[in-house]
Amino acid sequence: MRIFGQILTLVAAAGVVAGCAVTSGNSLKSENTRLRKEIAELKTQVEDLLSEREATDSIAEEMIKVYGENEDRSYTQEEVDSLLNLWYLHRQAGGTESLLAAETEKFSSNVPDSVFIKRLASINSFITLPYNETVRNFIILYAEKMPSKMASMLSLSEYYFPIFEETLNAYDMPLELKYMAIIESALNPTAVSRARAKGMWQFIYNTAKSYGLKINSYVDERFDPVKSADAAARYMKDAYDIFGDWSLAISAYNCGFGNVSKAIRRAGGKRDFWSIYPYLPRETRGYMPAFVGAMYAFNFYKEHGIRPDVSPLPPHVDTFYIKKNLHFKQLSEVVGVPESDLRNLNPQYIKDIIPGNEGPCILRLPSRFASTFIDCEDSVYTYKVQEIFSPATLADIHTGSSRDYDRVVYKVKKGDYLGKIAARHHVTVAQIKKWNNLKNNNLRVGQRLEIYPNGKAPAKASAKPAESSKSSGNQDGYTVYKVKKGDTLSKIAAKYPGISAKNIMDFNGMKNSKINVGQRIKIPNK
Repeated sequence: MRIFGQILTLVAAAGVVAGCAVTSGNSLKSENTRLRKEIAELKTQVEDLLSEREATDSIAEEMIKVYGENEDRSYTQEEVDSLLNLWYLHRQAGGTESLLAAETEKFSSNVPDSVFIKRLASINSFITLPYNETVRNFIILYAEKMPSKMASMLSLSEYYFPIFEETLNAYDMPLELKYMAIIESALNPTAVSRARAKGMWQFIYNTAKSYGLKINSYVDERFDPVKSADAAARYMKDAYDIFGDWSLAISAYNCGFGNVSKAIRRAGGKRDFWSIYPYLPRETRGYMPAFVGAMYAFNFYKEHGIRPDVSPLPPHVDTFYIKKNLHFKQLSEVVGVPESDLRNLNPQYIKDIIPGNEGPCILRLPSRFASTFIDCEDSVYTYKVQEIFSPATLADIHTGSSRDYDRVVYKVKKGDYLGKIAARHHVTVAQIKKWNNLKNNNLRVGQRLEIYPNGKAPAKASAKPAESSKSSGNQDGYTVYKVKKGDTLSKIAAKYPGISAKNIMDFNGMKNSKINVGQRIKIPNK
């Protein structure tokens, strides 16, 4: 960069001046001071430019830390717009180190290679399932290294996989592609990456819009398991139409069409995954092997002693078209549907509001509540309608002033400073200070900061949306929360990442979940 050259020149000049200052009098000392001041100013400019570069490159900061070979690489918008990489795999497997180990180290297993090969061959897969040391490592990673996470994903798959299979079948695509959602999000429909990719299939905003997903103040269809699966299928079909190979299409889903095309050229025109493997971005090389590993684990989890958890989602669901505005609270209080069920089945409604006034919207209900909803549908719409849909509430939603779904609670780590944190989340230092009532730039390890990556915060964000008493909490290992009307332990727990209703009950010695308005409860720091 030109500024770096200026700094080096000025540093050299300052050294010469400093060396001569002893014999050349006050004028040289003055010149030396001036040069040092210019160096300091240029260094500040460099820091600002680096922060700006991080802010415009949604995944560079993490990629640079993890993949050393990419230090000098600048990611294109196409790569950023591709559906993200293996970050959820990193997390579910115990961090980035586990993924890198799966790529570079040899995991041990009591299962011989011959058994792995035989089992893979027995899977009736339209997509070729190769076997080599890299694939073997991912098989062990999924099947043996994270049994708890696998048990959870297996239970979730009972609900989500039939949706994916129906979608893929409609486009005449291999049903095995459903396993890509395992790699992308571990089947979490409301997953949000640091790069702001959202949903089970990890779309960022531009890609989502280009594939027809609706995103507005009320709805984000990236979270809709049906709509997002359809968009992901169309994306992969486009990739297959270009490359004619599902392994390459899967790779393109991760790193974009351009990078796969470039790898094919560098491989001399060869169009199979293992021929272009050395030429793919390193963060993409593990994608296809991880895909094979996930498919193996889902087919042979019993052989590895894994039992699925009980599914948190209802086995039978009915679908309704809603043509008037409807709030989850109305459904919960009139029909009796738990709000948690409504959110799990309808995660696309980011404000708990189904905006039927804007056009027909889908509502999914557990089947056991379907007849009750039909019987009292008219009264559901009119229940507390003036209170729930007050002009002020709707105005806040339309202006984005209450978009708490984009709130991130960031835990300060060793080596963090406000500028670094701000660049990572694409906001300014001033915004972070305002949102968190910070009077200076000092931070402490473990401190929690509320950040709104889209830059829009609730009007009272600086007062902490949870309205909790943090003064004693951070020092004593807990936060004091004052119960408000409509609160439940689950709702309160949802405001504190990593905390469950049971954590709160245990910490407060509560025998049941009953709470009263005005009651003060302690929220353990995580």
